[in-house]
Amino acid sequence: MAALRARTFEVLDYAYAAGIRDFDVARSYGRGEEFLGEWLRAHNPAGVRVSSKWGYVYTAGWEVAHDPPEVKHHDLSTFRRQLAETRENLGEWLTLYQIHSATPDSGILTNDEVLTAMQETDLPLGVSVSGVSQARTIDLALSLGLFDAVQATWNLHERAASEALARASAAGLSVYVKEAMANGRLADQDDVALAAALAQPWATVVLSGAASVDVLRSNLRARDLQPPGELPELIEDSAWYWARRSELDWN
Repeated sequence: MAALRARTFEVLDYAYAAGIRDFDVARSYGRGEEFLGEWLRAHNPAGVRVSSKWGYVYTAGWEVAHDPPEVKHHDLSTFRRQLAETRENLGEWLTLYQIHSATPDSGILTNDEVLTAMQETDLPLGVSVSGVSQARTIDLALSLGLFDAVQATWNLHERAASEALARASAAGLSVYVKEAMANGRLADQDDVALAAALAQPWATVVLSGAASVDVLRSNLRARDLQPPGELPELIEDSAWYWARRSELDWN
């Protein structure tokens, strides 16, 4: 665990020195919150914005082949427990707290008990979305008027949420783009994939997910590239994309 912590600090040091100021974690990302909180307390870096997410419980126990690695729980007791854990890890650094992977089927956006508890935290609130229902979930979240940010998958293969993300941005929400490299499927052209996401007029933050300095250095080249254009030949049917995603080894 010491080696993992040291590598995490190395990546965070490099990211901050390179101008990165937005860091996104979640309760289910192993020791992500713990390590990030330790790094923040050790360095007290200026201008950092930290977002985290609740709603998944990590179950893998550091076993790569464990299936599933995390289980969704969008109930009130999980929210309260995970919020307390997040606050212990991140303290005053926490600037955005998000529902992890909201979908119409999960019922979280119609659960008044949980939504009220979230509002009572006085934290800026966000919602991350996933799956073929991303656009519908974003529009439902917008209709509630409770959220300051939305986090969604967008990449050169999967662009179905584009119009909904534009609506979210027009309504004043910050838009966080996740999985811009399609969970590794675009890793061989990571800078182009990230440059495409950065070029979207509604994108506030584009997350990279780099796990090493070498990968992060490669990702950051996207900031110096001209946008690659539409590349319509790369667009995939949304249902096919998500079915393919579920078959990836990391899932």
